[in-house]
Amino acid sequence: MSSAYTESLNKLIEEFGRLPGIGPKTAERLAFHILKTDPPEAMKLADAIRDVKTRIKRCKVCWNLSEDDTCQICADPQRDQGLICVVEQPKDVISLEKTGTCKWLYHVLGGHIAPLDGVEADDLTIRQLVERVRGGQVREIIMATNPNLEGDGTSLYISSLLRPLGVRITRLARGLPTGSTIEYASGKILTDAILGRQELE
Repeated sequence: MSSAYTESLNKLIEEFGRLPGIGPKTAERLAFHILKTDPPEAMKLADAIRDVKTRIKRCKVCWNLSEDDTCQICADPQRDQGLICVVEQPKDVISLEKTGTCKWLYHVLGGHIAPLDGVEADDLTIRQLVERVRGGQVREIIMATNPNLEGDGTSLYISSLLRPLGVRITRLARGLPTGSTIEYASGKILTDAILGRQELE
Protein backbone atom coordinates (compact mmCIF):
# COMPACT_ATOMS: atom_id res chain seq x y z
CA MET A 1 0.00 0.00 0.00
CA SER A 2 1.16 3.48 -0.78
CA SER A 3 1.77 6.00 2.00
CA ALA A 4 0.74 8.68 -0.51
CA TYR A 5 -2.89 7.52 -0.26
CA THR A 6 -5.28 7.86 2.64
CA GLU A 7 -6.11 4.79 4.72
CA SER A 8 -9.60 4.49 3.24
CA LEU A 9 -8.32 4.79 -0.35
CA ASN A 10 -5.65 2.18 0.28
CA LYS A 11 -8.33 -0.09 1.71
CA LEU A 12 -10.53 0.34 -1.38
CA ILE A 13 -7.60 -0.39 -3.72
CA GLU A 14 -6.76 -3.46 -1.66
CA GLU A 15 -10.35 -4.76 -1.83
CA PHE A 16 -10.62 -4.21 -5.60
CA GLY A 17 -7.31 -6.06 -5.95
CA ARG A 18 -8.86 -9.15 -4.35
CA LEU A 19 -11.25 -9.54 -7.28
CA PRO A 20 -10.30 -12.14 -9.93
CA GLY A 21 -8.51 -10.67 -12.93
CA ILE A 22 -7.90 -7.32 -11.24
CA GLY A 23 -4.24 -6.34 -10.94
CA PRO A 24 -2.78 -3.48 -8.87
CA LYS A 25 -3.04 -0.87 -11.65
CA THR A 26 -6.65 -1.75 -12.48
CA ALA A 27 -7.55 -1.74 -8.77
CA GLU A 28 -6.05 1.72 -8.50
CA ARG A 29 -8.03 3.00 -11.52
CA LEU A 30 -11.27 1.59 -10.16
CA ALA A 31 -10.68 3.17 -6.76
CA PHE A 32 -10.02 6.59 -8.28
CA HIS A 33 -13.09 6.22 -10.48
CA ILE A 34 -15.21 5.64 -7.37
CA LEU A 35 -13.50 8.59 -5.70
CA LYS A 36 -14.47 10.90 -8.60
CA THR A 37 -18.03 9.60 -8.84
CA ASP A 38 -20.87 11.53 -7.20
CA PRO A 39 -21.75 10.03 -3.80
CA PRO A 40 -25.26 8.83 -4.84
CA GLU A 41 -23.80 7.00 -7.85
CA ALA A 42 -20.99 5.47 -5.82
CA MET A 43 -23.46 4.26 -3.21
CA LYS A 44 -25.45 2.45 -5.90
CA LEU A 45 -22.48 0.09 -6.27
CA ALA A 46 -22.29 -0.40 -2.51
CA ASP A 47 -26.05 -1.07 -2.39
CA ALA A 48 -25.84 -3.57 -5.28
CA ILE A 49 -23.06 -5.50 -3.53
CA ARG A 50 -25.02 -5.56 -0.28
CA ASP A 51 -28.20 -6.72 -2.04
CA VAL A 52 -26.38 -9.56 -3.80
CA LYS A 53 -24.94 -10.80 -0.51
CA THR A 54 -28.14 -10.46 1.52
CA ARG A 55 -30.93 -11.31 -0.94
CA ILE A 56 -29.61 -14.07 -3.19
CA LYS A 57 -29.97 -17.67 -2.02
CA ARG A 58 -30.31 -21.11 -3.59
CA CYS A 59 -33.55 -22.27 -5.19
CA LYS A 60 -34.99 -25.05 -3.01
CA VAL A 61 -35.82 -27.09 -6.13
CA CYS A 62 -32.86 -26.80 -8.51
CA TRP A 63 -30.18 -25.02 -6.42
CA ASN A 64 -29.81 -22.21 -8.93
CA LEU A 65 -29.48 -18.62 -7.70
CA SER A 66 -32.74 -17.01 -6.63
CA GLU A 67 -34.16 -14.22 -4.51
CA ASP A 68 -37.19 -16.38 -3.65
CA ASP A 69 -37.52 -19.93 -2.35
CA THR A 70 -38.17 -21.05 -5.94
CA CYS A 71 -36.30 -19.52 -8.89
CA GLN A 72 -38.07 -18.01 -11.91
CA ILE A 73 -37.21 -20.98 -14.13
CA CYS A 74 -38.64 -23.59 -11.75
CA ALA A 75 -41.75 -21.43 -11.25
CA ASP A 76 -42.36 -21.05 -15.00
CA PRO A 77 -45.38 -23.21 -16.01
CA GLN A 78 -44.22 -23.15 -19.64
CA ARG A 79 -41.14 -25.22 -18.80
CA ASP A 80 -41.11 -28.93 -19.60
CA GLN A 81 -41.28 -30.54 -16.15
CA GLY A 82 -40.06 -33.85 -17.57
CA LEU A 83 -36.64 -32.56 -18.67
CA ILE A 84 -33.86 -31.64 -16.27
CA CYS A 85 -30.53 -30.29 -17.49
CA VAL A 86 -27.72 -30.93 -15.00
CA VAL A 87 -25.00 -28.27 -14.84
CA GLU A 88 -22.07 -27.57 -12.56
CA GLN A 89 -22.57 -23.88 -11.76
CA PRO A 90 -25.24 -21.14 -11.97
CA LYS A 91 -23.12 -19.45 -14.67
CA ASP A 92 -23.76 -22.48 -16.88
CA VAL A 93 -27.52 -21.93 -16.59
CA ILE A 94 -27.06 -18.37 -17.81
CA SER A 95 -24.93 -19.48 -20.77
CA LEU A 96 -27.45 -22.13 -21.85
CA GLU A 97 -30.43 -19.81 -21.41
CA LYS A 98 -28.82 -17.22 -23.68
CA THR A 99 -29.18 -19.65 -26.60
CA GLY A 100 -32.97 -19.27 -26.41
CA THR A 101 -33.49 -22.98 -27.16
CA CYS A 102 -33.90 -24.37 -23.63
CA LYS A 103 -37.41 -25.14 -22.40
CA TRP A 104 -36.36 -27.51 -19.64
CA LEU A 105 -35.66 -27.23 -15.93
CA TYR A 106 -32.19 -27.29 -14.39
CA HIS A 107 -30.28 -28.84 -11.54
CA VAL A 108 -27.14 -27.06 -10.33
CA LEU A 109 -24.61 -29.41 -8.75
CA GLY A 110 -22.42 -26.74 -7.22
CA GLY A 111 -19.25 -28.06 -8.88
CA HIS A 112 -17.82 -31.41 -9.94
CA ILE A 113 -16.34 -34.41 -8.20
CA ALA A 114 -12.60 -33.82 -7.71
CA PRO A 115 -11.11 -36.00 -4.96
CA LEU A 116 -7.65 -34.44 -5.35
CA ASP A 117 -9.22 -31.07 -4.53
CA GLY A 118 -11.21 -32.52 -1.65
CA VAL A 119 -14.57 -32.40 -3.46
CA GLU A 120 -16.57 -35.60 -3.02
CA ALA A 121 -20.01 -36.56 -4.33
CA ASP A 122 -21.58 -35.70 -0.97
CA ASP A 123 -20.33 -32.12 -1.32
CA LEU A 124 -22.55 -31.63 -4.37
CA THR A 125 -26.35 -31.69 -4.78
CA ILE A 126 -26.35 -35.17 -6.33
CA ARG A 127 -28.57 -36.66 -3.63
CA GLN A 128 -31.16 -33.93 -4.24
CA LEU A 129 -31.09 -34.69 -7.97
CA VAL A 130 -31.77 -38.38 -7.33
CA GLU A 131 -34.69 -37.40 -5.11
CA ARG A 132 -36.14 -35.23 -7.89
CA VAL A 133 -35.95 -38.11 -10.35
CA ARG A 134 -37.59 -40.45 -7.86
CA GLY A 135 -40.49 -37.99 -7.73
CA GLY A 136 -41.74 -39.61 -10.93
CA GLN A 137 -42.25 -36.70 -13.36
CA VAL A 138 -38.79 -36.72 -14.93
CA ARG A 139 -38.39 -38.62 -18.21
CA GLU A 140 -34.98 -37.31 -19.37
CA ILE A 141 -31.81 -36.04 -17.71
CA ILE A 142 -29.52 -33.95 -19.93
CA MET A 143 -25.97 -34.00 -18.60
CA ALA A 144 -24.33 -30.64 -19.27
CA THR A 145 -21.25 -30.90 -17.08
CA ASN A 146 -18.10 -29.40 -18.55
CA PRO A 147 -16.37 -31.59 -21.20
CA ASN A 148 -13.24 -32.27 -19.16
CA LEU A 149 -11.99 -35.09 -16.96
CA GLU A 150 -13.79 -33.95 -13.82
CA GLY A 151 -17.01 -33.09 -15.64
CA ASP A 152 -17.13 -36.40 -17.48
CA GLY A 153 -16.36 -38.33 -14.30
CA THR A 154 -19.15 -36.54 -12.45
CA SER A 155 -21.55 -37.22 -15.32
CA LEU A 156 -20.75 -40.94 -15.35
CA TYR A 157 -21.14 -41.21 -11.58
CA ILE A 158 -24.55 -39.53 -11.66
CA SER A 159 -25.63 -41.73 -14.57
CA SER A 160 -24.78 -44.85 -12.56
CA LEU A 161 -27.15 -43.65 -9.83
CA LEU A 162 -29.99 -42.64 -12.14
CA ARG A 163 -29.98 -45.45 -14.70
CA PRO A 164 -31.67 -47.96 -12.33
CA LEU A 165 -34.54 -45.47 -11.97
CA GLY A 166 -35.47 -45.93 -15.64
CA VAL A 167 -34.93 -42.33 -16.73
CA ARG A 168 -33.42 -41.50 -20.13
CA ILE A 169 -29.96 -39.96 -19.80
CA THR A 170 -28.41 -37.85 -22.56
CA ARG A 171 -25.49 -35.45 -22.79
CA LEU A 172 -24.75 -32.38 -24.85
CA ALA A 173 -23.20 -33.21 -28.22
CA ARG A 174 -19.42 -33.00 -28.43
CA GLY A 175 -19.41 -29.80 -30.44
CA LEU A 176 -18.00 -28.49 -27.20
CA PRO A 177 -14.20 -28.82 -27.30
CA THR A 178 -12.77 -31.27 -24.80
CA GLY A 179 -11.28 -29.46 -21.82
CA SER A 180 -13.45 -26.37 -22.33
CA THR A 181 -16.18 -24.96 -20.08
CA ILE A 182 -19.80 -24.20 -20.91
CA GLU A 183 -19.48 -20.71 -19.47
CA TYR A 184 -17.16 -19.56 -22.28
CA ALA A 185 -18.68 -21.46 -25.22
CA SER A 186 -20.34 -19.41 -27.95
CA GLY A 187 -24.12 -19.41 -28.36
CA LYS A 188 -23.84 -21.19 -31.72
CA ILE A 189 -21.72 -24.01 -30.29
CA LEU A 190 -24.06 -24.41 -27.32
CA THR A 191 -27.15 -24.46 -29.54
CA ASP A 192 -25.62 -27.18 -31.74
CA ALA A 193 -24.65 -29.15 -28.63
CA ILE A 194 -28.19 -28.88 -27.23
CA LEU A 195 -29.94 -29.89 -30.44
CA GLY A 196 -27.49 -32.73 -31.09
CA ARG A 197 -27.49 -34.23 -27.61
CA GLN A 198 -26.81 -37.96 -27.48
CA GLU A 199 -27.59 -40.94 -25.29
CA LEU A 200 -25.04 -41.27 -22.50
CA GLU A 201 -23.49 -44.74 -22.69
